[in-house]
Amino acid sequence: MRHDGRANDSDKRAWRREILLARNRLTADDVRDAATALADRALGLPELAHARTVAAYVSVGSEPGTLALLDALRAGGTRVLLPALLPDNDLDWGAYTGQDSLTRVRHGGRMALLEPAGERLGPDAVTGADAVLLPGLAVDSRGMRLGRGGGSYDRVLARLERAGAHPALVVLLYDTEVVERVPEEPHDRPVHAVVTPSGVRRFG
Repeated sequence: MRHDGRANDSDKRAWRREILLARNRLTADDVRDAATALADRALGLPELAHARTVAAYVSVGSEPGTLALLDALRAGGTRVLLPALLPDNDLDWGAYTGQDSLTRVRHGGRMALLEPAGERLGPDAVTGADAVLLPGLAVDSRGMRLGRGGGSYDRVLARLERAGAHPALVVLLYDTEVVERVPEEPHDRPVHAVVTPSGVRRFG
């Protein structure tokens, strides 16, 4: 894999494959312990601790766990929005009101996702968030994020830009997924912070 930051599809696919293989080697205990640490670290981030509304997502499988953080944010009075995947890969949003407000949805042959079961608020609801948690596979020393390749969050970031909205952009990762350089494309935008079980790193 090239490490000079120039991207092509095969570069990104190779990175994704390598990181997903490493995640799949984690045990359930590893994932649970990391999720607890991630929630503690993330709540220490003023951009999240003081946010009125956070747009987030529900982790699945061996992704860095988000549920403990979602519950802690909600307990602290923060409004939490969660995505629902639309047929064109865009995201609608709904409010998170606890784990019993989630429903498991399978989209084609993909892994089933946990989505909000209640009222849909529309794709533009994300523009009212004070902070947005973005899923990712890696972040580099410049804050450039490697996503999973579906394009849904590229649309979210473009929507925020069109609306003139400037929420804090935060990624939750495992420690080994903060790297020197990931491949990037011209439309990629840096995030403001990455949270890992061992700490927080800010960019720019």
